[in-house]
Amino acid sequence: MEKVNLHAAKTHLSSLVDRAIGGEEIVIARAGKPLVRLTPVEPPPVRKLGLMKGVFIIPDDFDDPLPEELFNGPLIPPVRKKRRKRRK
Repeated sequence: MEKVNLHAAKTHLSSLVDRAIGGEEIVIARAGKPLVRLTPVEPPPVRKLGLMKGVFIIPDDFDDPLPEELFNGPLIPPVRKKRRKRRK
């Protein structure tokens, strides 16, 4: 583990990143107190296709148009406006 001052880290950031990608542990410090650890980002795990097969079934009419009765009336009742009180 190498401890690097913040000013030196700003100056040599690209080389520190390359070293961290190579597996070296680098700690950036201010006034000798550790602040952050520079580590490479791990790639996300590979997702397996078909993992949920058989758990749920998409119906055949999934993408059919919606029934007309949904459009014949208001789904949400109208909102009445509140009356303002008159100032005296």
